[in-house]
Amino acid sequence: MAAGARACPPRVLVCLGVLLARWVAAGFEALVIGEVHENITLRCGNVSGPRGPVTWYRNDSEPVFLLSSNSSIPPAEPRFSLANASSLHIKVLRPQDEGNYTCREVLNETRWFRVWLQMARGPYEVEVNISSTGALPNGTLYAAKGSQVDFSCNSSSRPPPMVEWQFQAPDSSTETFGNNLTASCFSLLLMSQNLQGNYTCLATNMRSRRQRKVTTELLVYFPPPSAPQCWAEMSQGSLMLQLTCRWDGGYPDPDFLWTEEPGGVVVGMSKLGVKMLNQSQLSDGKKFKCVGSHIVGPELGASCVVQIKPLNIGGIVGTIVSLLLLGLAIISGLLLYYSPVFCWKGNTFRGQDMGDVMVLVDSEEEEEVEEENAAEEEEEEEEEANEGEESPEEIPKHGHIHRVTALVNGNVDWMANGLQALQDNSSEEQSDIIQEEDRPV
Repeated sequence: MAAGARACPPRVLVCLGVLLARWVAAGFEALVIGEVHENITLRCGNVSGPRGPVTWYRNDSEPVFLLSSNSSIPPAEPRFSLANASSLHIKVLRPQDEGNYTCREVLNETRWFRVWLQMARGPYEVEVNISSTGALPNGTLYAAKGSQVDFSCNSSSRPPPMVEWQFQAPDSSTETFGNNLTASCFSLLLMSQNLQGNYTCLATNMRSRRQRKVTTELLVYFPPPSAPQCWAEMSQGSLMLQLTCRWDGGYPDPDFLWTEEPGGVVVGMSKLGVKMLNQSQLSDGKKFKCVGSHIVGPELGASCVVQIKPLNIGGIVGTIVSLLLLGLAIISGLLLYYSPVFCWKGNTFRGQDMGDVMVLVDSEEEEEVEEENAAEEEEEEEEEANEGEESPEEIPKHGHIHRVTALVNGNVDWMANGLQALQDNSSEEQSDIIQEEDRPV
């Protein structure tokens, strides 16, 4: 820069400084944003067509020569070069390159064009801090349900960046939590399941519009609300004992550890809580303990115990024998009840139903009932009266003939036997009466 300054006579620089001071007060024609470590090109006015010789100056407290289209005059620094015969090209911008630049063109007349270069830098780094409960091996953060989580984000840039937080739940749109300059902090007092998702800190350079963001996934975990349950059962089709432990209602699923008690000998670990044991591992009275552990507590986990009880062989055999004897007794009773070989009398009346009726009617009552057939009965009575005069005097109470009328459903044979028995009894009584009358008094 000093060499370039010496190329111009002192009188010219003094006059140029006066002109530049006047033009600076009038304002600038262009504003250009450049980023540190990048390259940039400053145009010498918005003019098309042929261009005349140009010279570029830096406007500090006094004009500083940078570059000329005259090849005999070297640039102030190797970083400066002429592009498109009139534009100033600057390589690897530095923060101190920010300032005012002036282009002087001589073509029929002298024209001046002013450019204001503003430097921007970053944001290069975005620092995010989330006070979560813990982190998974892959770096994913998690928080316990109901806990408080603090969020902070900051970044540095030139000028200071605008920092904002964004949240996106699974299968939903992005929500903005607010923005602030340089840093942004907020807290969520009670974490819930609907606050699980991706949290993004976005830092924006308001001058260059360059952005940088960091996205962090935050999971919300909670243990099961109740105690675990465990049981044992024989596996179907094998002689294996299956131990099962369940602890439902939490997120994510807990881990299960089976131990043999007492002693705490580890039997197995699984995510499903199922463990198969063979007969060699079993004995009467042995206990197995299932311990469920969750990533967010409780710290000591939750447990349940299964005890292998001995089989009551005597009770099982006694129950089987009792059932067999009961079945035998029922079958024997049925055979005795339905077979005529064992119980004839029961079989005789068994065929009747509740509709069977047997009526005993006295001969005198029957005559009153059968008055409609009086003519036929009178003849029979006259014949009986004649026979009665010739025969010895009968005792009236033994002279009644009993007739049996029965309405029987399907028991005609039985009624016939009954009638025959009554007739035989009546004949025996009459013979006894006659014999008594033949005896001498």
